[in-house]
Amino acid sequence: MLALHQLIPIPLKNRLSKKESAVWNKTILFKKGEWIKITAPSGTGKTTFTNILYALRTDYEGSILLDEQNIKQLSSQALSDIRQEKMSIIFQDLKLFPQLTARENIELNRVLQKPYCDAKQIENMASDLGISGILDQAAGTCSYGEQQRICIIRALVQPFEWLIMDEPFSHLDQANKKIAANLISAACKARNAGLIITDLDDDNLFNYSRILYL
Repeated sequence: MLALHQLIPIPLKNRLSKKESAVWNKTILFKKGEWIKITAPSGTGKTTFTNILYALRTDYEGSILLDEQNIKQLSSQALSDIRQEKMSIIFQDLKLFPQLTARENIELNRVLQKPYCDAKQIENMASDLGISGILDQAAGTCSYGEQQRICIIRALVQPFEWLIMDEPFSHLDQANKKIAANLISAACKARNAGLIITDLDDDNLFNYSRILYL
């Protein structure tokens, strides 16, 4: 389970909002297997929220517990183990290595732990997403939409109990959004994993357990 207790991001503590947040300064429990949508306008902390969940930022008050462990108190090795086995993420700013090929970026994530997907599964996902032709192309030369699809595959090739996504489809057309959402749904169902996705607007891409306003 993932529990957030009275979470307040310090940079946004005094922010103004027309709606009361269902997340900030609240105590929330996310149960394994839940699919959670976090919706909010630009500038209200979606990326801050995902970076806090992934333990990339610690400038907040309150606590986050993963399986009853406070992630702020975990060692570097324990955090590394969690990121390899329990949490996968699709960053809004992608965080690809531009000089490496698309395939190398994906494989780099896959081989950090016991391989979860084999090479054939990667090829199949790339085919479904329409990026087979750019797998051996430097990621930095791919379009932003292609890079987003690379990041989706990269996130799915590792084990996880939670998949965190920060506006993962912003540069995809509706057809590719649906294909990507179907791949993600299948991967989460196969693992009995939960997902947490942030976005600007409501959507019907996933069968959400809850939709929360940030």
